[in-house]
Amino acid sequence: MSKNVKPVNPMKVITGPETRWSYANVWEPKSINGGTPKYSVSLIIPKSDTRTVAKIKAAIEAAYKEGEAKLKGNGKTIPALSILKTPLRDGDLERPNDAAYANAYFINANATTAPGIVDADRNPIMSRSEVYSGVYGRASITFYAFNSSGNKGIACGLNNLQKIRDGEPLGGKASAESDFNTDEDEDFLD
Repeated sequence: MSKNVKPVNPMKVITGPETRWSYANVWEPKSINGGTPKYSVSLIIPKSDTRTVAKIKAAIEAAYKEGEAKLKGNGKTIPALSILKTPLRDGDLERPNDAAYANAYFINANATTAPGIVDADRNPIMSRSEVYSGVYGRASITFYAFNSSGNKGIACGLNNLQKIRDGEPLGGKASAESDFNTDEDEDFLD
């Protein structure tokens, strides 16, 4: 076997380049309800990206099989995957009033360690202004089973991010460039 062949992790997925990042909290970890501070992003995946969706479904299935003992816990049986909480969610059903999630699935991915963030040429991105909710890019994510405090399911870990291109910022906040893109010198000393 060649030294260059990496073992394939069936629970790891690299999303397609049309994946849009929302709620991009990737520079500093944040704590939710007093929990462990984490880096996180919501990945919006167009339903038309059937290749990425198929890879995600296969990785969730692999995480379920790999985590059977954890999911069984002290019980007698392993709960069916169909009744467990899984990370692939339907934007049309769960976010019907948010245009960014229309005709798309989404996954919330998080990690306790900072994700690596690179540009389309794989150069590290150091400027925080380059990464925001609304950019398009690929994400390296890994699925795993969990059984904690009575909650069981499959979760999604965030590994790394690759920004492919800019997109309209999400969240309704205008950029400074667009706010001041005017030829008029308005009299602000009224």
